Amino acid sequence: MIPWEHLATTQIPGTGGDMKLMRRGAEYSIMLGRIELMNSRLSGSEEALAQLSLDRIAGRPTPAILVGGLGMGFTLRALLATAPADARIVVAELVPAVVDWARGPMAHIFAGSLDDPRVEIVVRDVGALIGETTAGFDAILLDVDNGPEGLTSDANDALYAARGLGEARRALTDGGVLAVWSQGPDERFAARLRRGAFDVEEARVKAHRGKRGARHVIWLAVKPSA
Repeated sequence: MIPWEHLATTQIPGTGGDMKLMRRGAEYSIMLGRIELMNSRLSGSEEALAQLSLDRIAGRPTPAILVGGLGMGFTLRALLATAPADARIVVAELVPAVVDWARGPMAHIFAGSLDDPRVEIVVRDVGALIGETTAGFDAILLDVDNGPEGLTSDANDALYAARGLGEARRALTDGGVLAVWSQGPDERFAARLRRGAFDVEEARVKAHRGKRGARHVIWLAVKPSA
């Protein structure tokens, strides 16, 4: 078996945690300690996050979409494949090195998506961006850590708390959708979304497109129209 090669290490801002980029042949992995945050072989649920979100806002003129977490770009690429030509897609990434890796050793995975004119990359906490926005986005897609059970920072935990969900609701346009990716189910989080005055749907999607195996969870929380 081909051994893993350690390509780079970076520290997550505001924490003492180290994030590592690993490669094994054509496979890439981003690790937090011994925990794998993302893998280049598993793109199905990230792509579903994009498509399910776009389905909820289909037909809107010049849709504005915020993506929390760049990752390996699977959600971004899926958005670009379907979003209209006048869409505006803002990607907020907390860790500067992740953007550097996207333009460096993983550039072939991103396939030029960072240079699409619809895309703006912002290196900052997505929660802070949400908190300063009112009715500015038609869709907010959150794919940070491994879901509501945050791993990398307290700031990410706050995204999924009642206050963070309230800020997300305020940042959405009427009828807009908050889409949240998770490695697995979380009944307490689903209940928190409902208490936050969202109309909530839970989707279980394949981690690996077209294959059997693990399933991930996507919550689609729609802000009711006034």
